[in-house]
Amino acid sequence: MAKATFVLDDETMNAIRSLAERKRKPQSHVVREAIAIYARQEERLTDEERSRRLQVLAELMGRPPTRPQAEVDAELKDIRKSRRTGWRRSSD
Repeated sequence: MAKATFVLDDETMNAIRSLAERKRKPQSHVVREAIAIYARQEERLTDEERSRRLQVLAELMGRPPTRPQAEVDAELKDIRKSRRTGWRRSSD
């Protein structure tokens, strides 16, 4: 575990102390929980990001294929086979 030093305003420190006391947990635990919650929240896409990704996907799906379907099917078959054998390459 790493140690860090931060300067926090009085209001934030009072909130941390209050939460730690109420939860009967160390202040460091309260801070770790808060950061974990914030990180999960930040990983979510905004509506704008989601819309843009869907737009890009729709554009890609509208393009003509770049390889014959038989070639794609053969590659997928090889991938599935390698998964069953622990990702080792076949000796073909």
